[in-house]
Amino acid sequence: MTLLHDADLTAAFDRGADSYDRLVALNPGYHAHLRRSARRLALPDGGTGRRVLDLGCGTGASTAALAAAFPHAEIVGADASTAMLARARARRGLERVRFVHATAEDLVGRAAHGPFDAVFAAYLFRNVADPDAVLRGVHDLLVPGGRVVAHEYALGGRRSHRAVWSAVCRGVVVPLGTVTGDRALYRHLWHSVLEFDTAPEFAARMRRAGFDGVRVLPLPGWQTGVAYTFAGRRHPVTAGQGR
Repeated sequence: MTLLHDADLTAAFDRGADSYDRLVALNPGYHAHLRRSARRLALPDGGTGRRVLDLGCGTGASTAALAAAFPHAEIVGADASTAMLARARARRGLERVRFVHATAEDLVGRAAHGPFDAVFAAYLFRNVADPDAVLRGVHDLLVPGGRVVAHEYALGGRRSHRAVWSAVCRGVVVPLGTVTGDRALYRHLWHSVLEFDTAPEFAARMRRAGFDGVRVLPLPGWQTGVAYTFAGRRHPVTAGQGR
């Protein structure tokens, strides 16, 4: 299957925005897993004095997880889809969040938006054309010692993991997407996981982008071996350099 990219993928998310939250809510643990990954940024004092970027924030579910984990942080949410952003802006409890309409590529290339103490990216990297460039841009947006967490579907490498993911997509995800008129989007999401990095490969990609202390943390439930938290940080400043 040919995956959707760039403007075509953004248009598909625009069309699917109204039903997206209802469909993902059927996934057991979806919101709990986002909150678990958000907490793994481990910002002290509820995020007091910290700036956090939610890159590819979609309808704001990931932003809500960040706001719950770090109630005192300054949070910026960014997404390429205007329809997804409209739903994020309307989500209760996110009034203090500043939302920006931008692709991941554009935002990480604009120094004016940084620096950030932490970047969170849920289901983003397998949907960008050049994940290496975006990872390098995220690295450069972070302050020295800044933290990144990617919450992502990535197969663990066993044949059983691939079989579970395909069975769920064939039996549940694509049929539901077809009912809502968004079959192309959900077929893309299915195959984007199959064609993307395995979990060890994505961790290696993060290290090549310059991140230290990269950890690969599996998520529980049926998604074990299918979804992970990937955590890393920009190397801390050395003595005598300042912040």
